[in-house]
Amino acid sequence: MTDQTLPPSAHATVKRGAKRARYDAETLHAILDAMPLCHVGYIIDGRPVVIPTLQWRDGNTLYWHGASTSRTIAAAAGQDVCVTVSILDGLVIARSAFNHSVNYRSVVVHGRPRLIDDPVHKEAALKAMIESLTPGRWDALRPMHPKEFKATGVLALDLDEASCKVRNGPPVDDAEDYALPIWAGVLPLHSRWGTPEDDSRVQPGVEPPEAITAFPQGPMFRGL
Repeated sequence: MTDQTLPPSAHATVKRGAKRARYDAETLHAILDAMPLCHVGYIIDGRPVVIPTLQWRDGNTLYWHGASTSRTIAAAAGQDVCVTVSILDGLVIARSAFNHSVNYRSVVVHGRPRLIDDPVHKEAALKAMIESLTPGRWDALRPMHPKEFKATGVLALDLDEASCKVRNGPPVDDAEDYALPIWAGVLPLHSRWGTPEDDSRVQPGVEPPEAITAFPQGPMFRGL
């Protein structure tokens, strides 16, 4: 997906709430990079299945992983899927029930993912996942055992059929409702990382690295 204001195709065009649609790469990448949790919709044995998992991005490619024996990993390769990412930023409280809304950022990606079989590419993708969550962490970890590497499946999906929707700001009420003695506004949602907690088996003298301790200093979801 390149910088653009027009949808990449009719398939990726936002129909409902089109005025909130965005198709530029900057917005797309910012939302994906801010929220690691995604939901992937598959068709398995003729039935829809939506699975939450972690996603990460490398350039114009979206990745996610799962057990290599998982039926979703096996079913996804070469089949149509839909990946969604959403961030809730606040409740929009209006003067009427109909005009209530939420402030949010969201992404929908369509396409056919490919299974990453090349060991070098696969390891690089898994490293990118860890580094996207906790920068500098990969080199401090115990190397993956061959059986762990084999047990992990990685899927890649190009961001060519992606769209974003963003809403921010106050409620939009009917003109006559602004004269009513009813409070209206926004209840913001601010998510933050907490203080690191040892798992009770950390060796004496081992402190959490900066990649972990730095998290409480900033918001969980980096805004646009």
